Amino acid sequence: MPFIDESPTMSPSLCARGPDGEAISPVPPEGLLPGGHIEKGLEMKKLVLSGFLASEEIYINQLEALLLPMRPLKATATTSQPVLTIQQVETIFYKIQDIFEIHKEFYDALLPHIQQWDEKVAVGHLFKKLASQLGVYKAFVDNYKTAVETAEKCSQANTQFQKISENLKVKGPKDSKDCTTNVTMEALLYKPIDRVTRSTLVLHDLLKHTPKDHPDFPLLQDALRISQNFLSSINEEIDPRRTAITTPKGEARQLVKDGFLVEMLEGSRKLRHVFLFTDLLLCAKMKKTSAGRQQQYECKWYIPLADLTFQLLDDSDVCPHIQVLPEHEIEEIKIKISVIKSDIQKEKKALKGQSRNVERLRKKMNEQESWLLLHSPTIPFRIHNKHGKSYLFLLSSDYERSEWRESIQKLQKKDLQTCQLSSVELQVLTSSCCKLRTVHNIPVTSNKDDEETSGLYGFLHVIVHSAKGFKESANLYCTLCLCVLFRSVLYPVSVSCSDLYCTLEVDSYGYFVSKAKTRVFRDTTEPQWNEEFEIELEGSQCLRILCYEKCYDKTKLNKDNNEIVDIIMGKGQVQLDPQTVQSKNWHVDVIEMNGIKVEFSMKFTSRDLSLKRTPSKKQSGVFGVKISIVTKRERSKVPYIVRQCIEEVEKRGIDEVGIYRISGVATDIQALKAAFDTNSKDILVMLNDMDINAIAGTLKLYFRELPEPLLTDRLYPAFMEGIALSDPAAKENCMMHLLRSLPDPNLITFLSLLEHLKRVADKEPINKMSLHNLGTVFGPTLLRPSESEVTKGHITLASDIWSHDVMAQVSVTWVQVLLYYLQHPPISFAELKRNTLYFSTDV
Repeated sequence: MPFIDESPTMSPSLCARGPDGEAISPVPPEGLLPGGHIEKGLEMKKLVLSGFLASEEIYINQLEALLLPMRPLKATATTSQPVLTIQQVETIFYKIQDIFEIHKEFYDALLPHIQQWDEKVAVGHLFKKLASQLGVYKAFVDNYKTAVETAEKCSQANTQFQKISENLKVKGPKDSKDCTTNVTMEALLYKPIDRVTRSTLVLHDLLKHTPKDHPDFPLLQDALRISQNFLSSINEEIDPRRTAITTPKGEARQLVKDGFLVEMLEGSRKLRHVFLFTDLLLCAKMKKTSAGRQQQYECKWYIPLADLTFQLLDDSDVCPHIQVLPEHEIEEIKIKISVIKSDIQKEKKALKGQSRNVERLRKKMNEQESWLLLHSPTIPFRIHNKHGKSYLFLLSSDYERSEWRESIQKLQKKDLQTCQLSSVELQVLTSSCCKLRTVHNIPVTSNKDDEETSGLYGFLHVIVHSAKGFKESANLYCTLCLCVLFRSVLYPVSVSCSDLYCTLEVDSYGYFVSKAKTRVFRDTTEPQWNEEFEIELEGSQCLRILCYEKCYDKTKLNKDNNEIVDIIMGKGQVQLDPQTVQSKNWHVDVIEMNGIKVEFSMKFTSRDLSLKRTPSKKQSGVFGVKISIVTKRERSKVPYIVRQCIEEVEKRGIDEVGIYRISGVATDIQALKAAFDTNSKDILVMLNDMDINAIAGTLKLYFRELPEPLLTDRLYPAFMEGIALSDPAAKENCMMHLLRSLPDPNLITFLSLLEHLKRVADKEPINKMSLHNLGTVFGPTLLRPSESEVTKGHITLASDIWSHDVMAQVSVTWVQVLLYYLQHPPISFAELKRNTLYFSTDV
């Protein structure tokens, strides 16, 4: 027997049931309805009560289904193998027991009155008592969002709890003991919130059919007043009430996820707001409205989830080419944003600073950040309507793509029916998006309040130690992958689930970028990486870790970029709390993801500490030793370490995506540093075996640890002033003269590095490293102010020198200096020395 529909208006055909299972007939005895209006009203009152009692029985069964796993979960929480902690159990099931007892008592008291119905029966006192206990619901509502989030996190971290939460069994009415329905925990946790509204609607109906002189009338009035006041007080606090609408069929269509995505449309990028509902995916565009008017959306398209598929890899249709802007254009916009940020800070500090100027600058920064958000994403995410066309989005990170895919697939596990919306229904749904949305603005810093944290600027050191729990997850994911790739037909293919690695992402300028990657750990389900990375942060607030299984099957190509797709085994993220990470000690943490636990450590170095150079009297080794001492000792023009690292990068790393940008493993870099410092005989063997990113990192570390930057402390102010010259001829004379003024070892080494970086940039279509990108990486390493320059006041106020806005602006100039030489025609050492220009170094 199917469940009774729980719509707010109960059908007269609904009935409640007595203790023996016998139906309580809602149909009035024959001959009673033709009587007076009072008799009719009282009989309608009985019909309303009978229907409400039937729905109350269902509600109690739903609460009971929630309580069923709570008790064993709480019991195992104190054992050696808990599924959840006591705190997690109490958070997820908060006040459910109390709510169950309140409604069970109400149901048991109301049932006999319906069974022995006559015009004198009074039930108002029961409803008033029920209304007076709404304080329990207030506590539930206050905790609701935390409960749902906790349940979701626990499901991701524990497969056993995930199975429990997705398959809760709700009993049917008493005369259908064998009838149960599977319902998710998330759906059941929403029922108490929905129940408050329904109870209020029933009180309206009861008052409508209760004579004013009936003893129930004032009691029902009091109950209604209490209920309405309660609803008013919590209306703005209940997220689900703001993220759900009712369809014409009376079904709840709830918003599950929304966010801004970039859609590729006929070769152009369009910023869209995408809404994932429980039964469809809707893509909308924000309409332009005049100031003061309410924002509105225009629906571009929608796909019922029952018809949505992810593009299969063997489809024959041709995918459009994804146009990617040169990296230097992206970097130039970042530079402009940094300059505007600095200007805003100056305006705020100025005594006569006007808010109008600040608003103008904010608007300008919003335009630049919006442009960056639109043109930075490059990772394809294609969805397909099996009855129509395909749509292509571009995302900034694999993490984000995985989240959207998993959210859609989770909803598709339910028994979905194709929903076709009429033009009126579509208009109503689109109009509701403004109220339902959870993401109100595009994720740019210009939309943030001044009080909001600006994130961390500097370097985050992360050690990825190890991971456990891959075995179970790997088998599951491999099976799913095979089903997708071969149209749900499982062929006898041997699948290896033991080649594992992690990537690290951080947020910057409103979107996430991949910053580091561990080595692939083979033939194990418990990898022990113990790899350290140094990640540059630019206003970052979050660190993400993704775990992959390496895929070698060339049939598993992504049609949009023709690259083999490795399988995401799990993903997780952690907030970068300044108080936690800004410590001299390592902070150890664990991220749980899909049954996998990844252990890592991190600590943060602020930009001021990372850029300050410490004087060194070291004479042995090469790191931290003046370049003139090293070249004299080696009897060479360019230090051996520079020559060997350049040679190795050009031999096998020039095609590596992100070379010099992707962090190498810190332990490998330290091993190479020690080998070069001790002039080890094994250097060449180590270079040949070492990961190429570690070799690139060693070269960067060598220049960073020089006691004086390669372009020298003495010439720093002249470089800063020379690059600021407007006249091209004057700038050329100045910049060339400054090079001639460098000591010979510095100059020859710098020219060797320039030519190497130009050769790397020639491979930009493959390695994605433009001249501008390389300038951004090496600029702050080769040219920095000495402590004396700071105290002399060459760079703003000493107290402000290391603030991130000022540093960003100064760093821009360092990049511009290096970029000038990188973009210059080949510069010959001999030619520089032959030409004599009459130009003083004291510019």
